[in-house]
Amino acid sequence: MLKLYHCPNARSMRSLWLLYELNIDFELIEMPFDQKYTRSPEYLSVHPLGRVPCLVHNETTLYESGAICQYLCEVFDKSDILGRSIGHNEHAEWLQWLHYAETVAVHGASLVQQNIIIAEELRSPVVIKLESRRLEKAIEVLNDHLNGRDYLLESGFSAVDTAVGYSIHMGSMFIKISEYKNVVNYYNKLKNREAFKKSLPKEVNDPLEKI
Repeated sequence: MLKLYHCPNARSMRSLWLLYELNIDFELIEMPFDQKYTRSPEYLSVHPLGRVPCLVHNETTLYESGAICQYLCEVFDKSDILGRSIGHNEHAEWLQWLHYAETVAVHGASLVQQNIIIAEELRSPVVIKLESRRLEKAIEVLNDHLNGRDYLLESGFSAVDTAVGYSIHMGSMFIKISEYKNVVNYYNKLKNREAFKKSLPKEVNDPLEKI
């Protein structure tokens, strides 16, 4: 049994996208990004913090999107099509970009809080400016790295592109990525992948009965 708990546009989109890239059978439990669902007793029995993603595979439960990415590749991608196992010459670089995805995402998450979630009177222009600049710097690093290449790894598309690609997807809500031509070209390639399109938000029904 393989099951993913997911909220549209949350970090769980990384996991959903990768599952579609792997083309394996799984059950998707999709919830609105609302504490009515994520803090419900039903969901807290699965994930004690009430967050997404949460991946359940038989007796194994994982909460962190980076760990989920690595686990899915280790278990379901023995040929290293999307993963890069220990011993592969790109293993260290693959790990680096997998975790760099969170370097990008943490600033995007702060901007979501400041621009969308918290009450307008509590928002801080200073924090918004600071986090926007930090996000821009993180994107600049990607832009430099992508010069002359299509994907993060020289060998081509891999699971780390789903991790970093999601972070760019969310970050583009708050900064002008049009100024970073290599990132724009990269993001356009990612957006055209069928697995990416399938992971985008759709209408969500009440999911609690499925937990």
